[in-house]
Amino acid sequence: MKFWFDHDVSGWGWFAMSASMILFWALIITAVVLLLRAVGQTSEHTHSPKGHSPEQVLAERFARGEIDEEEYRRRLATLHASGPPAKP
Repeated sequence: MKFWFDHDVSGWGWFAMSASMILFWALIITAVVLLLRAVGQTSEHTHSPKGHSPEQVLAERFARGEIDEEEYRRRLATLHASGPPAKP
């Protein structure tokens, strides 16, 4: 078969071009998926690092408006009444 510029393209040439095009698009799609996963991570996974004390977690919940002042004070009193947290 004659192709551009009067070059012969055999069966292996077509196979190599097809395989390289499939590999190219597979790499592009993989890169896009990984990028979207990295960008789309929820803030829950990146918001609070491990090691926060129970008082800090409670204060953050109060600051975000998840609990009211009465519940905040009640839970804080419960935390202080139970003593220091056990070390893992």
